[in-house]
Amino acid sequence: MPAPAPEGHARPPSVDSLAKSLAASGLPHGLLVEAAREAIAAGDPAGASARAAAIERSLLQPVINATGVLLHTNLGRAPLGAVESAAVATPLRYSSLEFDTRRGVRGDRHAHAAGLLARLCGAEAALVVNNCAAAVTLVLGALAAGRGVAVSRGELVEIGGGFRVPEIVAQSGARLVEVGTTNRTRRQDYEAAVDSGDVALCLRVHQSNYRIVGFTEAPAVGELANLGVPLVVDIGSGLLDEACQWLAGGPPPWLRGEPAARQTLAAGADLVTFSGDKLLGGPQAGIIVGNADLVTRCARHPLARAFRAGGLVLETLQSLALTYLHRRGDDIPFWRMATRPVAELRSRAASIGVGEVRDMAATTGGGTLPGVEIPSAGIVLPGDRAGALRDHEVPVVARVAGQQTFLDLRTVDPADDGMVAAACRTSVAGGGA
Repeated sequence: MPAPAPEGHARPPSVDSLAKSLAASGLPHGLLVEAAREAIAAGDPAGASARAAAIERSLLQPVINATGVLLHTNLGRAPLGAVESAAVATPLRYSSLEFDTRRGVRGDRHAHAAGLLARLCGAEAALVVNNCAAAVTLVLGALAAGRGVAVSRGELVEIGGGFRVPEIVAQSGARLVEVGTTNRTRRQDYEAAVDSGDVALCLRVHQSNYRIVGFTEAPAVGELANLGVPLVVDIGSGLLDEACQWLAGGPPPWLRGEPAARQTLAAGADLVTFSGDKLLGGPQAGIIVGNADLVTRCARHPLARAFRAGGLVLETLQSLALTYLHRRGDDIPFWRMATRPVAELRSRAASIGVGEVRDMAATTGGGTLPGVEIPSAGIVLPGDRAGALRDHEVPVVARVAGQQTFLDLRTVDPADDGMVAAACRTSVAGGGA
């Protein structure tokens, strides 16, 4: 029998009854029990609702990206939107992931999306794994384990999350052979490494999120294509073709100089690796395209099973690849967002009716096109309203500079303008910064 409550103090509710009172939150009962138990233990049963709300906010949820960073790593990089819906709109009971429906035998999971991606890149074959770091690791492990890999000192990069090229080479079982200098590397540097040591391949690495400018030199891909060992080029950003045939207006000016998979292979690279969730505009994935024999060696390596992509990723990539082949760039959320005219963004900003309409400069982000700005427009609110905007029913993520809050509409879906307007009105009405 529970002990009586001390005189003058109300008996706390039972954990179960308090949890049941929170059922409208929609969280599973077990999580509500946890919130109720913690609130009662803290002597604050009334705070159970706030604790339940905190649990709900800790889960994955949709947000509105008003930062102007198109491939915001913290927000999932490329938005999937319509491409994702096209892949999963029909209930996915089973799929022909590894089943040959024509012959009735086991099939190859790489024969679907990977085959389409190979076609888009002008490659003999392709392989899809779970991210670009895995793609590079797999290539090195399959083609260079126990042997040397020649890499320019100017390309020994570290990108977000602690991805460091020297560590990736070591983890693959290969041996790093540094060539050239930080700012200048020539064909002769790679040639000397190949001629003097046990070098299995040459690796070119996209500098990703920084640039070296000034007194610099680097050989073109074609200059390294006949050194007697495979040439592997990690282009990172995932641009398929510099001609951007899927865009009615052709490539936008801000893409100038960005390496593309098709042209890199045509120039003489044996394999190219890139990300699925950057300029490709798809889900997180790593893609290897190029020489069929080398791709097969990668596919047969034990790491290929550990790194392989799941069915939902492959289904989404297949839908995306078909959209590219149809040349319907406007159906791909990333490209639709990236190519909206600035005049359209200004008009939308004026229609929101809150704050000051102002021209802005968006960026691609996600380790692509460092220093490149994309003309944009949005609204500016006085003071730091970032916290209040994030507290909206659908969090709005903005950026703050100079005690002003900037909301760049290039990264906001027009369908979300109403929610942005409501969040802005609420944040301004809330008073102080």
